[in-house]
Amino acid sequence: MAGEVISLAAHPKALDRLFSGEPARTVLDFALRELAPGRIAVVSSFGADSAVLLHLVASVDPATPVIFLDTGKHFPETLAHRDRLVARLGLRDVRSVGPDPDAVRAIDPDGGLHARTPDACCALRKSEPLEHALDGFDVWITGRKRYQAASRHGLPLFEADGARIKVNPLAAWEADDLADHMAIHQLPAHSLVARGYPSIGCAPCTSAVHTGEELRAGRWRGTGKTECGIHLSHNGRFLRTLTQAAAGQ
Repeated sequence: MAGEVISLAAHPKALDRLFSGEPARTVLDFALRELAPGRIAVVSSFGADSAVLLHLVASVDPATPVIFLDTGKHFPETLAHRDRLVARLGLRDVRSVGPDPDAVRAIDPDGGLHARTPDACCALRKSEPLEHALDGFDVWITGRKRYQAASRHGLPLFEADGARIKVNPLAAWEADDLADHMAIHQLPAHSLVARGYPSIGCAPCTSAVHTGEELRAGRWRGTGKTECGIHLSHNGRFLRTLTQAAAGQ
């Protein structure tokens, strides 16, 4: 079996076909216990519906490393939700990763980079810290879903991310599935959801969503930007380096 797993690990498309239609818990059990034990991490925003993925991960192995990108720009409600979930789920290895302080002083001394060049701010506070945080991991797990935005409609369960594999166990879940799971397991909700925030990022770049809008319409509203950049990569390296983003290239 070990040889088969190693062979499949080199072919995300084969894994995607093999696990198509399988429950998220089955996907996570395979990923955590067989695909890359000891070399796999979850990346979580502790946002609107993060409780579901983290609950499923904790049910398999609560010691799984969970990477939280602490940008320094989060809503206080997000930090409180993170602490509440960690305690509720018994997560034992949550790693809060922030930007390089020297880089912040050099590139964003007044804290207003998000308003001038949002791509550069995301590179500084998210993409580059994550790139360093993923050192030593071969696989990482995300909570992305196909229904969240048109750009995610084709999201696979397993995908290549350079030399790594990215796993999206909730790709096929709908909003009702998430709500049902949270209700059945009595998981705490992010307090901003009830105030019209179905997708929650950094406070300066997140607004409430109006009826009829896509769930992520409140992210970087009015800028044309739809993703922070951590899911846009080529050959394992983020498309926009900090230097390029800061220069507005």
